[in-house]
Amino acid sequence: MFSGNAEEAMNFYCSTFDQSEILTITRYGANDVGKEGSVIHASFSLKGQVFMAIDSSIKHEFTFTPAISLYVTCDTDEEINYYYERLSNGGTVLMPLGAYPFSEKYGWIQDKYGVSWQLSLEKP
Repeated sequence: MFSGNAEEAMNFYCSTFDQSEILTITRYGANDVGKEGSVIHASFSLKGQVFMAIDSSIKHEFTFTPAISLYVTCDTDEEINYYYERLSNGGTVLMPLGAYPFSEKYGWIQDKYGVSWQLSLEKP
């Protein structure tokens, strides 16, 4: 649930991940409770995984939290470095990209929209 920037966030995520696209968008109209043109409901796909997004028509005192994260398994150093740089730009680093006992290379960030991402290098 976004606060007026769901479409911007979806476009950012789709431009970040290959094989990704916005699948559907339903927008608020002039006589609806939400801001005209903002997202009532949308679906988008990131590398085959489908997600949904909305723009809340109500102002809330809460937003996304790191209590839940999207977990991305990366195959190469280049891939994890790219996602880390792209998703952390304008966001917050929760755990810097580095070696940890549970992963050779791992990072945890909250992007500029507040969505939390865990990135892990999984070499065969």
